[in-house]
Amino acid sequence: MRALREVAVEILADWTVINNAGAREALEYMREMGVVTERFGADPNGYAVVSALLINSIGWRGSVARRIKKELRQMCDHPRP
Repeated sequence: MRALREVAVEILADWTVINNAGAREALEYMREMGVVTERFGADPNGYAVVSALLINSIGWRGSVARRIKKELRQMCDHPRP
């Protein structure tokens, strides 16, 4: 499983114009995170951040978007600690 910071860098390279504030905020948080199961702020893990990105990234399309969204959904399917 890749670190969320690596995924965020790849998203930012592909999604050049991010009009959704929720997606922008989630990406900023992801740039500081390792794995989705690590503690983030007051949350016990990063699932909420990844979910927020998936919800707010409806305008991001293309083959890279489909591949990364699938990867993020798979990360969230893992059993939570």
